[in-house]
Amino acid sequence: MSFDLNRRDLLRSSGVVAAAAALGSVPATAAAAPADAEQGGKPRVELTEGTNISASASADGKVIAFDLVTAIWVVGERGGTARRLTDDLADATLPHVAADGSRIVFQSYRDGNYHLWTVRPDGSGLAQLTKGAYDHREPRFSPDGKSVVFTSDRGNTGSYGVFRLDLASKQITTLSDTAAEQAAPVWSPDGTRVAYTVDETAIDVLDIASGAVTRAVTATGGAKVYGPAFAPNGLSYMRLTGAVAELVLGDKVISSDEDVFGFAATWLSADEAIYTSNGHLRRRKLSAGTVADIAFAASVPVTTRRVYRQFVRDITDRRAQAARGIASPVVSADGKQIAFRALNALWLLKIGDARPKRIVSDGYFNSDPDFAPDGKSLVYVSDRAGDADLWVRDLASGAERRLTGLSGAQLTPRFSPDGKRIAYQDHDGAAWIVDLPQREDTGGTPKQVTPTLFMPGRITWSPDGGTIALAAVKPFSKRFREGTSQILTVDLASGALTYTEPMPFASIAARGDDGPVWSPDGKHLAFVVESTAWIVPVDARGKFTGAARQVTREVTDSLAWIGSDTLLYLNNGRLRTQSIKGGRAATIPLDLTWKRPEVKEKAVIRAGALWDGQARELRRNVDIIVDGDRIEGVVPTRPGRATVDASKLTVMPGLIDSHNHWHLRGRQWGDRQGRAWLAYGITTTRSPGDPVYQMLETREALDAGAQVGPRFFATGEAIDGSRVYYNFMRPTRSLAQLDLELERARELQYDMIKTYVRLPVEYQKRVIDAAHRAGMPLSSHYLYPAEHIGMDGMEHTGATNRLGYSHTVSRLGRAYADAITLFVRSGMSITPTLFNSSVLYADDRSLVEDRRTRTLYPSWEYERLVKKADDAKLPAGEAVRAMLKSNVDMVLRVHRGGGLVIAGTDAPLDNPAISLHTNLRAMVRYGFTPHEALTTATGNTARWLGHHGRLGVVARGAMADLSFVDGNPLADINAAAAVRQVMVGGVLHTVDDLLKPFATPAARMAPAKV
Repeated sequence: MSFDLNRRDLLRSSGVVAAAAALGSVPATAAAAPADAEQGGKPRVELTEGTNISASASADGKVIAFDLVTAIWVVGERGGTARRLTDDLADATLPHVAADGSRIVFQSYRDGNYHLWTVRPDGSGLAQLTKGAYDHREPRFSPDGKSVVFTSDRGNTGSYGVFRLDLASKQITTLSDTAAEQAAPVWSPDGTRVAYTVDETAIDVLDIASGAVTRAVTATGGAKVYGPAFAPNGLSYMRLTGAVAELVLGDKVISSDEDVFGFAATWLSADEAIYTSNGHLRRRKLSAGTVADIAFAASVPVTTRRVYRQFVRDITDRRAQAARGIASPVVSADGKQIAFRALNALWLLKIGDARPKRIVSDGYFNSDPDFAPDGKSLVYVSDRAGDADLWVRDLASGAERRLTGLSGAQLTPRFSPDGKRIAYQDHDGAAWIVDLPQREDTGGTPKQVTPTLFMPGRITWSPDGGTIALAAVKPFSKRFREGTSQILTVDLASGALTYTEPMPFASIAARGDDGPVWSPDGKHLAFVVESTAWIVPVDARGKFTGAARQVTREVTDSLAWIGSDTLLYLNNGRLRTQSIKGGRAATIPLDLTWKRPEVKEKAVIRAGALWDGQARELRRNVDIIVDGDRIEGVVPTRPGRATVDASKLTVMPGLIDSHNHWHLRGRQWGDRQGRAWLAYGITTTRSPGDPVYQMLETREALDAGAQVGPRFFATGEAIDGSRVYYNFMRPTRSLAQLDLELERARELQYDMIKTYVRLPVEYQKRVIDAAHRAGMPLSSHYLYPAEHIGMDGMEHTGATNRLGYSHTVSRLGRAYADAITLFVRSGMSITPTLFNSSVLYADDRSLVEDRRTRTLYPSWEYERLVKKADDAKLPAGEAVRAMLKSNVDMVLRVHRGGGLVIAGTDAPLDNPAISLHTNLRAMVRYGFTPHEALTTATGNTARWLGHHGRLGVVARGAMADLSFVDGNPLADINAAAAVRQVMVGGVLHTVDDLLKPFATPAARMAPAKV
């Protein structure tokens, strides 16, 4: 399949097709901005400020290089019009000018790793200095211009060290490589020493000749240090203490009430330095106590309209549809049966019989089945007893018993080959083994066999039961969290843990159900790399004894073995098999369909007040006429009896959380999660990244009415570069692999695509072009060049970034005119995800103590929330408040400039459901009106989703998604959380109904209904 994707399949349904203008149009206020200038037929903006820009000057100060919108620019000593030296694909930052001004060295992410490049100030002589699979960062010319010092993870310590590149010989030597994270190296003026930061808390100085290291600066009081530089009379650096960023020389602060960016200053003399702060290039003279801006003007192209037809899933279609959310399929030892999760139930499929049997379906979250070796029973996870426990079901009789009743969650179980033990993982990612009990709650004491791991994959056993293996991330360093998803084997006798790359610098595709999986005969491990299946020969302990071999050529997910010579897997929602000996893949027929339930009732909701999602004041005493799942009309209160009495309440549109990851901890939350969203009036959620089949299963279950929860718009795994961190990122190492990633997205009808932090610009552009041809909007963590190449949105004000810092907010959380201008002019959305809004718990703990929270949060999640609320009262909270205020100021300027702000939280990294309300409260506290804030969680997000007029509004023809609250949310934003009832698609839920399954111990212990 090529990148020229066909939209036919995506557009063949009767779903709404939104015009491109609905997503990417430029508001009139932004269109009139005077910075707009047409050059070469393309709109351009002139930028005069930069967020977190770094700068360097030649020794005489006449050549100044700086980075802006991930490009290298130069200006003269007096500033003026800046000349751009690098293109979008270079993704170039951190320039350093040679002392004589003849060359500039910088770091570039052009090929998917950071490498060192040089260029002349006139743009000629572009040359690459380093290559390979390691990152090379933060280059600085030696004073004589003959070598470059830089940092890299190329060493052997699992951290960043300091290295030197000889420009004549191209030889790289190690200057310092310890377990500490070393960064930002700089030369002394005589070239005999190098200074660098250590773990952001100290600065060391290395004598090149002797190798002696001297601790020059030690941060105290929780401060961090960045950007060391040698001045003629001491060492300067940026010190960050709480909400204060200062330029320090020796032991003296020389800046004054500035947002100093964390990069090395250039000292022209003992009295004069060039540095960056407050969005500007600055020249400071110490003796005079003066600081002057070196004004620049940089002309940047901007994409103001994304011309494509957005595919929008039809949320009203009631036709039967094939279930494609087949989650975690497993095969019995005799190869005759498959068990899996779909449509909020567990199913059993006899191979050869296309119609599966539903075996567990009680409304709770039942997941991750595994066959006993004799095929007579299944172990699985259920939260029917309150939290996620292991349960065993006898397949013949249907009898069930609870295997574990431990605190916390027990997840993703696997029977041992002899059937006497079960391996599982807890809610923190540690692996455990427990002996199979003879009756309920009487098994052996579980034994922990791995430390806490970050989002590990499901466990597999060696046939002799002596080893387990799973997928786990192994970062290249602590400084940057990304790494490769490797095979972790655990020798159960010795406890030894061994990491093995599936192939050099390659990752298991997704740490979930993509392997490793041991073959029954013990000869192979199977896993998915770059979205195809591979096998590798291994010994009894899982050590590789040969090279890995590719088995499938099509999109492959969720591996299991049928015998020892055939793999079962999912291919775009189909169960497929492939012999490891070759031949054609075959499809296993599966006749499983679902359809949206029809709501036949007609309701009259008598509302004491109404906010329709648009008006700036409440409308009093109205009847909302609901016919099935839609609103038929809104009229003044009429005589007669109402179906729903909300005469003492305010009815408003259900809220939309546009950034959460349902299955980041979905198994841990289980059935509680959907109920929590609804209990707080959130009727729609959007996930920009989730394990694809877990996402599909939940999306279909919610659409089918088989699961309680909000509407769910989502994508599968985000498309990432060669290094990953989360288990729902797709590591992508070639342009060819993008075809498979985009095919999966198209076939499974993703609602959007997200590209993640390590995907290089060239790849990102190809994804954007192909996705837009298929009608899918996209989002990422980047503003530029993402907006120029057509990206539709950016997540967070400035979160994880491959640079290690953001170009949209400074370390104090402040955004400057470059970021604001580009958001407003491009029409690109921004999702704030105000994590630091939890500091408001110091003033008001009502959301923490609310019975909805106490009932629906798992115990360990609630403990973490309480600690977060307690920590909000600590002295550090003042700095957090300052950053929160700055973050809100940024999105308020975007909003009032005509840009598109859509509310989202990043739950469960922030707290599900309640964090949307803390976000809205923070927005109002620091400048938004309640109306403006609520619009970001209703109409703005509906517009992004392509459902403008259907969601986020109470009007004729809209979906009957309503929140019934106590109070006036337009006067008091807190009222938006005072939910008493909620309606989704015409189905009404009271808060009591939503809480009931988890409200009492008796309810928690209710027996399963199967």
